[in-house]
Amino acid sequence: MLRQAVLYCFSRALALTVFCLSSTLVVAQEAKKTGVELTVSSVPAGRLDPFRKSFRKYANVFGVHVFATARTPDSKVLHAAAILAEYLDNDEDGKPDNPLVVKTLVGRDAFLMMTATDRGLDRIDPEEWMDAGFHAGQFQHAEETNPGRGRFDASLEEVLHLITQHGYGNAYPEVFGDRKGTELAKCLDKARGGHFTRVPRRYPRGAWFTYDDRSCDYGCQTQEYIYWALTSLLGAQQAPERCRDISDEWRLCTPKALKRGDPGIYALLKNPKYRFPKVLPDGTYRKAGAKKKPSGS
Repeated sequence: MLRQAVLYCFSRALALTVFCLSSTLVVAQEAKKTGVELTVSSVPAGRLDPFRKSFRKYANVFGVHVFATARTPDSKVLHAAAILAEYLDNDEDGKPDNPLVVKTLVGRDAFLMMTATDRGLDRIDPEEWMDAGFHAGQFQHAEETNPGRGRFDASLEEVLHLITQHGYGNAYPEVFGDRKGTELAKCLDKARGGHFTRVPRRYPRGAWFTYDDRSCDYGCQTQEYIYWALTSLLGAQQAPERCRDISDEWRLCTPKALKRGDPGIYALLKNPKYRFPKVLPDGTYRKAGAKKKPSGS
């Protein structure tokens, strides 16, 4: 989990940089995009030029960018884009379930960047796009994307981090912001058995979220926590073997366990105002297709 914490800190540092919009008109035009382009193309010229040096592939999901290096397989790019589409349009009717969250992501020019391996990030220089005002990024690599052979698909985590940190966290800052005092943070403090600005040597007895990576600061902890909670609600963590694998970090791995053990975060995630997903993404986005059966209880 060290890599997730480091990447969160990298992403958060970008987000905290002063955000400058190049043009109000441009952002307004981007926000009007309602389509999902589940195709891989070259990075468009123009305002996305700062990304063309590092990335050769591109997909667009409701105005949220997906960039990938030349060596990243198209199938992996399309899978990540489909997971993003399913999270944002969970009923798959072709429209975002929470337009405010998508508008916020688009307004911040949120983007997912992909490389072929976990070492690819080291070869990417973010200075050019940061100087151009792009700061709301999240990283994942192809080897962890829909890996097969029973391994967990990290797209469910990395894509969700992009949505919760830069979307929900800014659309509802008093509720889902990654700082002390928000509703999410209050739930986090209960789950950890107290408010800790640093990871404690040992969590209190009874804590059910016990992430012990000391490189993950308080804001990072909020994002890891909401990831575990939502994906558990959607059924991603409930297989017995998976429950055992994550038990050193997270205890409430089933929808029923989450409802019983953490009613605070359960209520937030189920609140219809926020329109969180009800169905676990599977990498197949069926625009205006048959509705899927809800995952959580």
